Amino acid sequence: MLKLGKIITLRIIKLYQTTLSPDHGVFSGNHPMGYCKYHPTCSEYTYQAIDRYGVFRGGCKGLIRLLRCNPFSKGGSDPLL
Repeated sequence: MLKLGKIITLRIIKLYQTTLSPDHGVFSGNHPMGYCKYHPTCSEYTYQAIDRYGVFRGGCKGLIRLLRCNPFSKGGSDPLL
């Protein structure tokens, strides 16, 4: 049951990335240098976190990353540890 939730969540993130994401989706042409100031992007970071740690713990890590992504942050490389 938990594995099904993980699979569904990861597919929703991939759907977002291929459709609405300004870095990965159809709008990526508007931002040829990328839109997200972090590498990997916030959606990719969340995807990796959920894949590695599960929906709850990985989702919390992704949420913390999204909260750090604001106009006052420096950005840069921020790999999943």
